[in-house]
Amino acid sequence: MSRISIGRVYDDEDLPPGFRVLVDRLWPRGIRRDAAPWDAWWRDLTPSHELRRWVHADPEGRWQEFVHRYRAELSSVPAEVVEEAMRVCREGPVVLLTAARNPERSHASVLRDWLLEQLLSQ
Repeated sequence: MSRISIGRVYDDEDLPPGFRVLVDRLWPRGIRRDAAPWDAWWRDLTPSHELRRWVHADPEGRWQEFVHRYRAELSSVPAEVVEEAMRVCREGPVVLLTAARNPERSHASVLRDWLLEQLLSQ
């Protein structure tokens, strides 16, 4: 199993074990705050509102540019936020959760790849 996996917030029963982190900027519909199936919410590591809206206008046509822009945003995340995420990722398996219908074709997959690269470079 990969050190960092991704899944849908709505598939709670089918998720691999690990520290669960919501990686969406917006709170998922239908999930009560007092019953959230995750351990943390990494809002600072999510795409900006502007980038999120931009890619949603044409997800397929803008995907490659979205990946480039999102990775640029990630490079400007405060160091203490990145270090906390790295600490959690080093301690054990992490599951990045999103409400996206296809997590493998969402910002969660870009974030997973970026986090894995950060781990390898340390």
